[in-house]
Amino acid sequence: MVTRAESAAATRDALLRAASDLLDHGGLDAVTLRAVGARAGVSRGAPYGHFADKEHLLTRLAIDAWHTLADELRRIQDDPRLAPVTRLKRTLLALIEVGRERPHLYALMFRTPESDTAALFDAVAESHGRFLGLVADVVGKDESRRYGALLLSSAHGIAGMELSGHLAAEKWDTSGEELVDVLVGSLKARSG
Repeated sequence: MVTRAESAAATRDALLRAASDLLDHGGLDAVTLRAVGARAGVSRGAPYGHFADKEHLLTRLAIDAWHTLADELRRIQDDPRLAPVTRLKRTLLALIEVGRERPHLYALMFRTPESDTAALFDAVAESHGRFLGLVADVVGKDESRRYGALLLSSAHGIAGMELSGHLAAEKWDTSGEELVDVLVGSLKARSG
C-alpha cells in the first residue's frame, strides 16, 4: 500500500515533470499551475498543495536544473582519464549544451528568482564551487575566480549567440566547440 507521503511525493514529481515539459515546449508563459495540473493528470487544486504559486514552481525547476548540472560537473571532475584542460572544456560545453537542448530552462536558470532564493543560491553555489575547482586545476586557485568569470561569461555568450542564430558557422567560420577550445587553450598557454 502506498503511504500518504509516497503519494504526495509522486504527485509533486509528476507536477515537476509536467512543468518541465510545458516549459520546454512553450516557455515561461506556457507554465501555469492549471496547465501543470492538467498535464500531470491531477485536480486543479493539487499544484497549490505543493507550490505556493507559479514562481515557486519555476524556482524549483531552476534548482533541480542546477543540481543536475552539478551532478554532471561532478562526473567530469571525478573522471581520472581526463586531463584538467579536457575537464574544463567539457564543463563549459555541458553548460552550453543546456542552452542548446533546453533554451527555456537555461534562461530560467539565469534569471533572478522571486521566491525561494536561499535554496536556489545553494544549488548555484554547488555548481559554482565545482566549476571554480575545475578552473583552478588549470590556472591555479589564486586566478580561478577571475578566469572563471571570463570563462562563464564567454560560455554564456556562446550559448546566447547560438540560440539567437548569431553564431552561424557560415558567418563566423567557427563553432561553439572551437571557441571553447580557443578559450581554454589561451588559459593553458598563459598558465604555462
